[in-house]
Amino acid sequence: MNPLHNDTPAQGELPFAIVQGEPLSAPPVDLYIPPDALEVILEAFEGPLDLLLYLIKRQNLDILDIPVAPITAQYMQYIEMMKSMRLDLAAEYLVMASVLTEIKSRMLLPRPAELEEEEDPRAALVRRLQEYEQFKQAAEDIDTLPRQYRDNFPVDVDVPEIERQTPLPEVDLRELLLALQEVLQRAEMYTHHQIERETLSVRAKMSSVLDTLHKAGGFVAFHQLFDEQEGRMGVVVSFLALLELLKEHLIDLAQADSYAPIHVSLVDGEEVAS
Repeated sequence: MNPLHNDTPAQGELPFAIVQGEPLSAPPVDLYIPPDALEVILEAFEGPLDLLLYLIKRQNLDILDIPVAPITAQYMQYIEMMKSMRLDLAAEYLVMASVLTEIKSRMLLPRPAELEEEEDPRAALVRRLQEYEQFKQAAEDIDTLPRQYRDNFPVDVDVPEIERQTPLPEVDLRELLLALQEVLQRAEMYTHHQIERETLSVRAKMSSVLDTLHKAGGFVAFHQLFDEQEGRMGVVVSFLALLELLKEHLIDLAQADSYAPIHVSLVDGEEVAS
């Protein structure tokens, strides 16, 4: 078997592109690609200060005592990498490279004796890095705060109007007797031992109650229709008169709520002879 002969199929060259059904193995010579046709956004660094700050923190260096030579070398390596990737460098990166080179040269050159107390050439860059670090940290802290329309969304709900009519409760006989008991208790305060014959008529009390209601022209409290000075007998006669008027449908009782005071009124449409 000839070792030079190999029956293993080899993959053919893939076309560069297919234009109108025809494969192209290489881009056309006169092909023009505008500079802004491909825009690459690097989220790692937002500018030269950000890159410089990253290089310092990656090596755990003291920002107040920056070793300019190794930092400059690493910075230039990053720029060369961007050139090899054919990315358009922003002018700020090149300016920072020149600033680092100037600082390095100023630190290497001997200084005259009268300028020995001159400010450190790195001081201005250190101040810019410190300010940038503070603003960057503040931006990160603000970004972690809850943001409307990102983390939470306001809700606006129209509450429908609900009309409710609470029916008035019917007057219970038990509550009527409780109201009578309160009147009797107040009447006991006016009880006296003077023996006096009093003529009390239920019919007369009925007329008196109707007169009181006519003069009031509306609702009268239940207890106002009793004269406690007449004693227990007078209260009983007045209560019997009210029962007779209720029986004849000449008056009506009303109560706004449970255990609320009871009111008495004339029945609409009824004419009572005086």
